[in-house]
Amino acid sequence: MKAWLLDDYTGIAGLRWAEIPEPSPGAGEVLLAIGYAGLNPADRYLAERQYPARPTLPHILGRDGIGRVVRHGEGVSRVAVGDRRAILRGNVGGNRPGTFAEYVVVPESDLVEIPEPWSDTEGAGAVLVYLTAYQALTMWGSLPPGSAVLVTGASGGVGVAAVQLGAAMGFKILALSRSAEKRKRLAELGATLTFDPEDPRWRDAAKQVTAPGRVALAVDNIGGTLLPQVIDTLGDEGKVSLVGRLAGPVPSFNTATLFFRRLRMGGVAVGAYKETESRAAWKAVCELLARAGARPLVDSIFPLEQLLQAFARLAEGPMGKVLVEVKRPM
Repeated sequence: MKAWLLDDYTGIAGLRWAEIPEPSPGAGEVLLAIGYAGLNPADRYLAERQYPARPTLPHILGRDGIGRVVRHGEGVSRVAVGDRRAILRGNVGGNRPGTFAEYVVVPESDLVEIPEPWSDTEGAGAVLVYLTAYQALTMWGSLPPGSAVLVTGASGGVGVAAVQLGAAMGFKILALSRSAEKRKRLAELGATLTFDPEDPRWRDAAKQVTAPGRVALAVDNIGGTLLPQVIDTLGDEGKVSLVGRLAGPVPSFNTATLFFRRLRMGGVAVGAYKETESRAAWKAVCELLARAGARPLVDSIFPLEQLLQAFARLAEGPMGKVLVEVKRPM
């Protein structure tokens, strides 16, 4: 089969397009013929050794994907040959070979159904970002409807998911994006208000629209110099769910900014979910999206052999998910 191999930790540019043997499923595993796979920043972080997984090299990246079951090992009872399934969570693309290949072996427990109305492209990159967004929105407990939730990097995969899910939960969503065109689209997706993080007045504007309260929860996908500004918008006992660090380390962070409003910050890690928690979260995600009439957003699709170009698009800041499509010879 064709696959992209990671031979060392020099980054995405070092990936190698190669022909390798097709894997075989063991007990409790299935062989999934990948139709589409989704790209995530975590793939790049792993390729640069900035991710906790330490797979055996050469390794195949790819955390997200959808396909058809073509074979399975002993003890598999919940799926059959021909079933459409997506990757729920687990070690695929981490310490196990991933989805940037024609076929991938997946434990049966790590597969999930996609809502029937969704296309393969909508489902291919949905699971990880929506589970991440759901954890970010719920990890601190329930928020009252109407609570102000701030989402940074709102046009990215997790950002769009957080906007859609937060709106479906009844929150007032404040979305940050540097692009006027993307801010318009975020409003269509459910954002109550949008702001340009490069506008020095955005914090004052956010405080005005949330008065007499403040932001109750921030879902931060960016980090860097933006995080202290985000913290400034929080009200008493406000929380920050830390998802990503696209802007790098936070410089000269003063922890005293957390003290008097009793603010709390915590990292989001979908890998910490147990299987039952992942399935419960995915069920809740699908119910929220169905109730709101919302669907996953796809930015662009590249052939699998153009994976490097797909990562270049991811680095540009897409609106929604970037996918690769697997086309097998007939």
